[in-house]
Amino acid sequence: MELPHAPRLPPVDGRDATEGSRVSEAFEFGGRLPAAFMNPGTSSFAEFLGQVAPDLLPGRRELPQGTGAHLTPDATTIVALTFPGGVVLAGDRRATSGNVIANRDMDKLFRTDEFSAVAIAGAAGIGIELAKLFQVELEHYEKMEGRSLSLEGKANKLATMIRGNLPMALQGFVVVPLLVGYDLAREAGRIFSYDPVGGRYEEHRYHSVGSGSVYAKGALKKLYSEDFSQQDAVFAAVQSLYDAADDDSATGGPDVHRKIYPLVDVITEDGHQRLPADEVERVATQVVEGRAQRPDGPTAPLR
Repeated sequence: MELPHAPRLPPVDGRDATEGSRVSEAFEFGGRLPAAFMNPGTSSFAEFLGQVAPDLLPGRRELPQGTGAHLTPDATTIVALTFPGGVVLAGDRRATSGNVIANRDMDKLFRTDEFSAVAIAGAAGIGIELAKLFQVELEHYEKMEGRSLSLEGKANKLATMIRGNLPMALQGFVVVPLLVGYDLAREAGRIFSYDPVGGRYEEHRYHSVGSGSVYAKGALKKLYSEDFSQQDAVFAAVQSLYDAADDDSATGGPDVHRKIYPLVDVITEDGHQRLPADEVERVATQVVEGRAQRPDGPTAPLR
């Protein structure tokens, strides 16, 4: 005998409540969740989502022929550098679409858990989605296992997720993240970079990704010191972003009129902290005023 269909829910805002909901489609007759939701499963949220609703994963969507990379703005320059006791992550605020400024105050830095953060460069829409999925991935693992992943494990997990985005990268939606964190075992800040196919590389002392990365990294190469304080590291990060904006039109410099300044995250043994806007404004104003006297910025000593 054929079972009756589950009753349809009333429309919400003129739409059928069953449309567009992959989770509601997964419900069994009687309102029960399918076994995948009830049985002990994987500690990876991405793997679980791949079983229940694979089309919600960024890399599992079917794409038309051709490239659609022009449809999403590009996030530009990110810098990271370590100092004794932690790591600094900073990013400019501009997103571009070709030669047009698509957004002036974009947030490209994402706290992923208490001791790590990820920043994105490349296709902004896909990058934001990937960063938020990574946040859920780490939270899901901690709930399932009762402990958090090591920083090395987080870096490997992100590499796997980027590898899953390869089909979209081949269509032009390339995302290049930068992962930073405080390693509790080593008691030090660490930096991990990636390529579009999921290759993972540990960077030492400092690194930069995005359209202005060549100029930012060049500035850090001259300014960086092994004995930086946290304040010194923040100052060097803002200086390097200024140099990137000076030579790369896609990177946004400090906008003193609109009060738009870089975003800066600091991670130490005390956890993740987003520096207050007024503190970053003070540093950025100091950099801008210094450039009025020396447009090319500070120079490194020869010895």
